[in-house]
Amino acid sequence: MHGLQQQFEVSERRACRVAQWCRSSYRYQSVRSDPLALRLALRDLAMSRPRYGYRRLTILLRRKGWHVNAKRVYRLYREGGLQVRIKRRKKLASEPRAKPPGPSRFNERWSMDFVSDALIDGRKIRVLTVIDTFTRENLALHVARSIPSAVVTEVLEKIINARGQPEVIQVDNGSEFTSNHFDAWAYLRGIQIDFIRPGKPVENAYIESFNGRLRDECLNTEWFSSLEDARRSISLWQHEYNTERPHSALGDLSPTEFAKQMQYPELTNVRPE
Repeated sequence: MHGLQQQFEVSERRACRVAQWCRSSYRYQSVRSDPLALRLALRDLAMSRPRYGYRRLTILLRRKGWHVNAKRVYRLYREGGLQVRIKRRKKLASEPRAKPPGPSRFNERWSMDFVSDALIDGRKIRVLTVIDTFTRENLALHVARSIPSAVVTEVLEKIINARGQPEVIQVDNGSEFTSNHFDAWAYLRGIQIDFIRPGKPVENAYIESFNGRLRDECLNTEWFSSLEDARRSISLWQHEYNTERPHSALGDLSPTEFAKQMQYPELTNVRPE
């Protein structure tokens, strides 16, 4: 607008009329201050949790006392180039499947599986993962070079001693879960073992989703120099997941907060392996 005034030597009023621009809009001066402190707080959170999206970061900002909505955080999130890079997989057509009923109470159903990774020198490690599918609490992240069925039952015994035993444990058809030792242990305990169909990991969706978060937010972002280093780093992530990480299926509460809200008097914290 100023250029029009100089080029044609006309008044501001005439230039705005020709350009069809309201003079009040042209003269408007923003009174909103630059949210530098908010930008820095958002950047610090995004750097410390690089696999969190803007919605989960919004929840963490609110916990720290910031009165912000998701739209404002998203704008600053995009301007700061903090977006999570996601590799999209090609989806294949599949037959429609019925959604199984979800869990309705504490210790009704646990899910269990294994995740594999490697140390910095290439040696393989395994992680036994166990969750309560109602509270979404991670009950165990046992890290070792090898985890036979005897070790699996030892880990489960520790959890049961701390919080009681489940009615059902859902697992795949791995050799550790189909062994005679594991079958005898479950029979003596009175625990039902629910095996998913071979080649159908979606039937154990709760633990598959958890394993995806574990790999995305911990295993893929850390280099483990030794088995003890892996145990230490994974234990820290487990504590953050249970006590701090907002879970959308739990109303943006952490699993521990949700469990306390459900008011289970028998609930006790299970320390990381």
